[in-house]
Amino acid sequence: MQEFFNNVSRYPRYLITFTLGVLLTLISPLLPLFKRPSTAIVTVALLIAAFAFLTFTLRAMLGLNPV
Repeated sequence: MQEFFNNVSRYPRYLITFTLGVLLTLISPLLPLFKRPSTAIVTVALLIAAFAFLTFTLRAMLGLNPV
């Protein structure tokens, strides 16, 4: 039984490590774009636009908008 709890206690650390690895993999191609101010502004604007599009789409799909 002790071995079971020992294995279960490892899952939060695995989740954190996995999440940070995925985020690092997704962000690393974008880092060179922040070296020049013009591409940095465009990159930030595109990231904000993508987040807003995703938010509005999910709200519409889930019916969360008050009509």
